[in-house]
Amino acid sequence: MDRNTSIGLAAVLLVLVFLFLEKTDETSAKTDSQSAEKQQFSSNYGSPLIDGKSEDPDWQGAEWLPLDQTWIGLPPNPADFAGRYKILWDENNLYVLAEITDDTLVDTHPEGLLKYWDDDCLEIFVDEDASGGNHQYSYNAFAYHIALDAKVVDIRPDSTFAYFNEHCTMRRSTTGKTTTWEVAVKIYDGNKYEYGGENIPKSLKSGKKMGFSLAYCDNDHSPERENFMGSVRVDGEDKNRSWIDAGIFGLLTLQ
Repeated sequence: MDRNTSIGLAAVLLVLVFLFLEKTDETSAKTDSQSAEKQQFSSNYGSPLIDGKSEDPDWQGAEWLPLDQTWIGLPPNPADFAGRYKILWDENNLYVLAEITDDTLVDTHPEGLLKYWDDDCLEIFVDEDASGGNHQYSYNAFAYHIALDAKVVDIRPDSTFAYFNEHCTMRRSTTGKTTTWEVAVKIYDGNKYEYGGENIPKSLKSGKKMGFSLAYCDNDHSPERENFMGSVRVDGEDKNRSWIDAGIFGLLTLQ
């Protein structure tokens, strides 16, 4: 190989390296921009007792966050619905405490897999690696519909509804019109998850980022839910997209 050929190959190599670094910078900038656009949450460390009473001392230092975004229906009267929640985490679980004021609790589909979204239920959306994207018929993210009787439902890749009861432990109590929900959520790597398989939950660590949203289906004895209230703002006319698109979840950082 003569000197001119060597110089030519070196020049080509430098151009390729430059293009690669430029592309990497663009990808990183795009990721940072997408993260900045998401609603940001943070969660303190704690291991609360899940008994539906919210009296564990670990909850006391956690911040109340609003559940006030209308995804379906008209903004409700506070006497009909009001919601707020807290988040904690430890190595084994993500913990959610939701306090829901609702004048009527409805569960007309006790079998659990039929129109479960039209009953009163808490919904927890989790994207383990905060990758966003479509999860309607995949485990790219999970959309846990937690019924009043603690049954947990999501959609499998074959588009069938199925129970995921082992993913969430829920206890609740109701005093007057206020229901306290406490949930311990195991976090799974959706890229490796197999329904019915031997799936090992992720061990959580400080600094981890996850996609996260919370929602509540509210039905006051109508054929369909009157309201669907969420924790994050969703732009556009169709706001009922969290069960399909993990890209609109908030971004949760474990502290």
